[in-house]
Amino acid sequence: MSPNRSVKVLINAHSGFSDKIEGRRRLIEIFAAGGIDSEVLLAGSGAEVAAMAKKAADEKWTVVVGGGGDGTINTVASQLVGTDKILGVLPLGTLNHFAKDLRIPLDLEGAAQTVISGRVANVDVAEVNGRIFLNNSSLGLYPTIVREREKNERLGAGKWPAFLSAAVSAFRRYPFLHVQLVAGGKKFDLRTPFVFVGNNEYIMERLNIGGRAHSDRGLLSLYVTNRIGRWGLVRLALRALLGRLREEKDFLALLTDEVKIKTKHRHLRVAFDGEVELMPTPLHYRSRPGVLRVMVPQSEDK
Repeated sequence: MSPNRSVKVLINAHSGFSDKIEGRRRLIEIFAAGGIDSEVLLAGSGAEVAAMAKKAADEKWTVVVGGGGDGTINTVASQLVGTDKILGVLPLGTLNHFAKDLRIPLDLEGAAQTVISGRVANVDVAEVNGRIFLNNSSLGLYPTIVREREKNERLGAGKWPAFLSAAVSAFRRYPFLHVQLVAGGKKFDLRTPFVFVGNNEYIMERLNIGGRAHSDRGLLSLYVTNRIGRWGLVRLALRALLGRLREEKDFLALLTDEVKIKTKHRHLRVAFDGEVELMPTPLHYRSRPGVLRVMVPQSEDK
C-alpha cells in the first residue's frame, strides 16, 4: 500500500481500553511515527460507532479502523463491505475471534503496526437476512445465554460471573427449536437446542475448537444436533475435546454457501458476533466471498 494512506480510528468507549484518553494519544503517536495521517475518535455506543463508520466510508480515509470487541469490528465492517475502504482491527474486546483468526496481534501497538505496515487481504463475510456477520451466527441456547448475561450485567454482575450464571440458567431451561433446514441441496426437519452457522469452516474438535484456518473459501459451516438432551450436549462437548465429534450420530456438520431456515415462530432471537437481534423468519444465510478488505500481518496467507 501507499505510505500516504490515511487512517480513521473508531474506538468503542466501552471496550477494553484501561485509559482511553492515554490510549487515544498513544495511537496518534504510533500512526504519526509511521507517517500516517490519522484521526482517532471515541464512540459512546454501538449506534454511534455505526454512524461514525458510515460517515467515514464516504470520506477520504483509506483505512477505517474499528477498536473494540467482535461486535464493534462487525459494526464497522458492515459499513465498509463492498466499498474500496479497508478495515483495520484493534482487538480491544474479551474474545477477539476475528483478530485471532486473521493472526492480528492482540496488543495495541502490534495491531496498530499491522494497520501501518501490513498487507490487504480480501476476506469473506456472511449474512442472515441481509445482516452482516464476520464470525458466526446461532439460534437457540446461545442467544438465550447472551440475553440473560446482558440482564445480569445490567443488575451489576461482572462479565464472566454474568455469563456463567446465564449459562446455568439456560442449561436448566434448555429450550428446543423445531426447524426445517435447507442446506447443501438437502432438507432436514429437526428438533434441536441450537443451530450454528459459521463464516467459513470452524474447527470443532480438540484444543483448537472455535478457530478457523481460512477466511476466504466462500463457505458457510453448519453445525446442528437433533433431539439431544442436556447430558447429550455434555457428551458432544467431551467427544469434541477427544476429536471424535463427527462419530456422533446426533451431530450434523456440513459445508455449503447457503442455508435456509424455517420455523413456526414469526421471529427468532439470532446471535451474531456476540450481539443478539430479534429477526423475522424465515432466515436466509449466505456467504459473500471476498467483499471485505482487511489489513492483516505481512506473513499471513488466509
